[in-house]
Amino acid sequence: MADCNKTLIIAEAGVNHNGDIDLARKLIDEAAASGADIVKFQTFQARNIASRNAAKADYQKQNTRLEETQFEMLQRLELAQQHHSKLLQHCEERNIRFLSSGFDISDLEFLIALGIDRIKIPSGEITNLPYLRFAGNSGLPILLSTGMASLNEVEDAIKVLLNAGSHLSKITVLHCNTEYPTPFGDVNLKAMNTMAKTFGVKIGYSDHTLGIEVATAAVALGATVIEKHFTLDRNMSGPDHAASLEPKELKAMVIAIRNIEIALGDGIKQVSESEKKNIKIARRSLFANTEIKKGDMFTPKNLVAKRPGTGISPMQWDDVIGTKAHRDYLEDEMIVQ
Repeated sequence: MADCNKTLIIAEAGVNHNGDIDLARKLIDEAAASGADIVKFQTFQARNIASRNAAKADYQKQNTRLEETQFEMLQRLELAQQHHSKLLQHCEERNIRFLSSGFDISDLEFLIALGIDRIKIPSGEITNLPYLRFAGNSGLPILLSTGMASLNEVEDAIKVLLNAGSHLSKITVLHCNTEYPTPFGDVNLKAMNTMAKTFGVKIGYSDHTLGIEVATAAVALGATVIEKHFTLDRNMSGPDHAASLEPKELKAMVIAIRNIEIALGDGIKQVSESEKKNIKIARRSLFANTEIKKGDMFTPKNLVAKRPGTGISPMQWDDVIGTKAHRDYLEDEMIVQ
């Protein structure tokens, strides 16, 4: 990105294409229209990541065919390798960057050859030592999702990446909870900053909550990367649709994040240009609370602070009390000496 202070927003298409390249193209179109920086898919071969009898997670059971195994579900959701280059080209045409999470070393090799500019490590691979070593040795920037991981497991993964040749400056740790959707009580967004302080890394947030509030809050807390699942229709069949944003919501999230970035400012407390004109309107000046004659002493009883703030500031109250009036004042008249 040209602006180093700009949050990298990843629209996570994931497997919400349901294995259909035309649907994948439509997801790219919506991600580009939302203003996201990257649209991300998932690259895997079911035979390499799940045994044939592997069980599905509860949320997967609720949103997919009950009779199928995790392996069978993943087979249906594979993004064929020959489709990747077509989707990459479509991204270029829509002026949005292409990215995909590789779930196996062979997937990473394929994606690197395809030309991805960073590696996104899914939460499930944070304890996959050979995979982590390969990623760390790639020389590419790394986004490390930390769902289901303890602080010690995150530390172990970072050490593997560093020992394999990566640099801390190239690693962004994404706080994450791997439940779809994530209950708000389980988000623990402050843990994102705990990891930043503990490991000295850039931080981000991969969000699986419903809505856009938590993602925008993460930006306010310092996230440099936001990843969020989206779909064309939450009612579609598939494991992740129900916990994904629809296009209008994705666009609203991007707008909210960009507004938060502007609102964060530079951290210097000073009068803004927009509010300068209101200083004289909203602040107060010293006024006569009663009729005051020339030579009378100003006292707490005959002085009062009122708007507008075009005269003597009430901060000079102690300097004025005990001095004498240089002229007559009517009640409610501004003190000018």
